[in-house]
Amino acid sequence: MKTYNITLLPGDGVGREVTEAARRVLSATDELFEYDIRFTEKPIGGAAIDATGDPLPSDTLESCIASDAVFLGAVGGPKWDGGTRRPEEGLLGLRKNMGLFANLRPVKVTAATIAHSPLKAEIVRDVDMLIVRELTGGAYFGAKTRDATSASDLCIYTVEEIERVARVAFRAAMRRRNHVTLVDKANVLETSRLWRDTVTRIQKAEFPRVALEYVLVDTAAMRLIQKPRAFDVVLTENMFGDILSDEASMLPGSIGLLGSASLGAGGPGLFEPIHGSAPDIAGKDLCNPTGAILSAAMLLRYGLGRTDEADAVEAAVAAVLASGRSTTDLGGTESCSSFARAVVDALRHTYGMSANRTHWGMSTA
Repeated sequence: MKTYNITLLPGDGVGREVTEAARRVLSATDELFEYDIRFTEKPIGGAAIDATGDPLPSDTLESCIASDAVFLGAVGGPKWDGGTRRPEEGLLGLRKNMGLFANLRPVKVTAATIAHSPLKAEIVRDVDMLIVRELTGGAYFGAKTRDATSASDLCIYTVEEIERVARVAFRAAMRRRNHVTLVDKANVLETSRLWRDTVTRIQKAEFPRVALEYVLVDTAAMRLIQKPRAFDVVLTENMFGDILSDEASMLPGSIGLLGSASLGAGGPGLFEPIHGSAPDIAGKDLCNPTGAILSAAMLLRYGLGRTDEADAVEAAVAAVLASGRSTTDLGGTESCSSFARAVVDALRHTYGMSANRTHWGMSTA
C-alpha cells in the first residue's frame, strides 16, 4: 500500500476548522482508494509566534520540506498587529524556502453556485478560468524601508523568474482552451515591460499554438466583472495576482469557495484556501470549508498524482452544493463540520464506502 506523508499547518483563526474539514475528506479518500495518508501537524503564523516567537519555526519548515505535500489553513489576525513579528512572515517564508513560485487559483461558476454570485447570471454563467500568479518575487519580497516621512517596497523581477511561471501558464492553457492573458502595467512599470517582453518570447519560441493577449491590470479588473467568460488562463505578477484572484472569488459568490495550489520546480507543493483567518467567526463552526476541501483535491491531483481521487472529491463537493446544502455565507444553514461530513457522505454514497471503514486519526509532533 502506497504511503504519503502530509504536513498540516492549521495556522490561525478559522484555519484550524477548515484544515480539519480537509483532513476528514483526505482521510476518507485514503480508505476508499486503499492508500495510506499520514498526517503531521505543525504550527505556523500567529500560533507559531505564540508558541515559539517565530512565525516559521525551523521544525515546521523541516517537516514541510520532508513531506509529500503540505496543507495550510490560514494565517494572521489582529491579535498580532503591532508585534515585532507578523504571522504572514511565516507563509511568505514558507513559499520562499520551498521554492514555490507558481500559484494556481481556479475560478469556476457552476449551476449550483450561479445564484450566489452578486453579478447577473448571464454574465457569470459557465465562467471557468485559471489564475496563475507568480509567488516569490515582486514588491512582497523586495527590500523595504520606512522612516517618519516615507516608505518604499522595492519591486524586482528577473527574466528567469518570469520564464518559469510563464511556462506553467502556457502548459496549463494547452490542457484548457489555449489562451493566456498576461496582466501587467506595461504603460507605467519597467518590471511589467520586462514581463511582456519575456512572456512574448517564450510564447513565440515554445508555445506558438497558444494565443497570447495583453491586458493592463486596471482593464483586467473591469473585465473580470464585465465579461469574465473571456478569460481562460490569466498570468500575472505577485501583487496583481493576489488582488485579482480575490476579486474573481466573488464571481461564484464567496471567497470561501476557492482553493489554490502553490508549486515549484520539484519537491512538495503547498495547498490552501484563498480566504483569510476570519477571526470574527473563528471557533464558531461557521466558516465555509469548500475552498479548503477543493484545495485538498488539488493536493491529491498536483501533490500526490492521484487524479481519480481528486476527481472524486470535486464531484462530491459539486453534488453537495447541487443538493442545495451550503454554509451561511451562501445563505445556507450548514456548519463547517456538517458540510465536510456531507462531502464525505457523498463520497461514500458514490463509491460504496461503509461508515465503519473511515478513520480520522492524525499524528502530531
